[in-house]
Amino acid sequence: MKNWRSYWYKTSQENENSSIAKDEVALLAERLEFFVPKLMETMKLWQWLLYIFFWSLFLTAMQRHGLTTWPDFLIGFISRVLQNVSSIIPAIYLIDYLRPIFKRMSIPMVSIYILLLFTISSAITMILVMLVLINVGWLEYNYQDFVLEVLFDMMFAGGFTLVFLIYFLQRYRELAALKQSFENKLTAQNYLIKARIAPHFLFNTINTLTSLIESDPPRAASLLQHVSALFRASFNGPREISFEEEIALCEHYLAIESSRLTDKLVVNWTLPDDDIMYDMVITAFTLQSVLEKMLLHVVEMATEVIYITITVKWQHHIVAIDITVQLPSKTLMITHDLRRQLDLYGQAKRLKTHFGESSEIQSTVTSEQITTVITYPLYDVGL
Repeated sequence: MKNWRSYWYKTSQENENSSIAKDEVALLAERLEFFVPKLMETMKLWQWLLYIFFWSLFLTAMQRHGLTTWPDFLIGFISRVLQNVSSIIPAIYLIDYLRPIFKRMSIPMVSIYILLLFTISSAITMILVMLVLINVGWLEYNYQDFVLEVLFDMMFAGGFTLVFLIYFLQRYRELAALKQSFENKLTAQNYLIKARIAPHFLFNTINTLTSLIESDPPRAASLLQHVSALFRASFNGPREISFEEEIALCEHYLAIESSRLTDKLVVNWTLPDDDIMYDMVITAFTLQSVLEKMLLHVVEMATEVIYITITVKWQHHIVAIDITVQLPSKTLMITHDLRRQLDLYGQAKRLKTHFGESSEIQSTVTSEQITTVITYPLYDVGL
């Protein structure tokens, strides 16, 4: 069985070599797990070593007053490189390893632990390197210089660790604000969609139920089940759902409307195989809201049977949903009015928010039919 991943979700999980995986927005969820990112993923090992190389060169240059000759400078530089590699690289791996524990702790406490880790590891490695240099005769032992060297190194290690922690915390807060803005935008769009669904649909459904309760109680009970399922899903918030769920929502909606529209509506579905559709996702109520507009502005206005054909394809990592509505020949339909009434801007914007800017919903209105095409990217890891 294949697994699905939308482009946005997939980037934080798989295909690390693709350009999509390097998109910062795709890594938002992972970055918000903990204010310190996975350090070995922020830079590759060779990049860390290059950073340590120049950092060691900077520290050695800061102490150039005590290095009278080039051999002394070279020995001091090499010792700095060894000391920084021995302290920084293991500390980075250890922080990444302890992330599950750190995520359960407060930010101040984690910051203190990380600060202590880098400071103490820097002091220990500095002591060890200096002892080696003293034993091989490359450094003359002086207690005061020895202590000052260790304290100097601890001060720089702690200071720059604090700078990086402040930077990571600021970045974390910016991403948290971005996430909140993103969620607020989705919630507002979801409320807009629900507000558009609810008024006319609710009143029509109540009127239908009222007439069926006395004349056909079993049918009224069945209709209530469809209504319950549809409205329960509408209050679950903005989200991605499986394509099978979206088809079920459409079927609930069409079952409700068919009880009112009697024999005026015929819907033909052409869907992918079950094992393919099982792997597909879509934003909730995308297809249903498009069908609702077709029923409201075409089927309800017609006096004859309206045929709607829905074809779904998933090829080359693109989902394409083609909805064709045959316009009635005996009922006057103003093409210009239909174009204005079939405004799907809200649905398209919502789709773009979940699946990216390449998503779109386009409608073409002619004198004979309305063709609406919904397309959005959906990565298939089985290909």
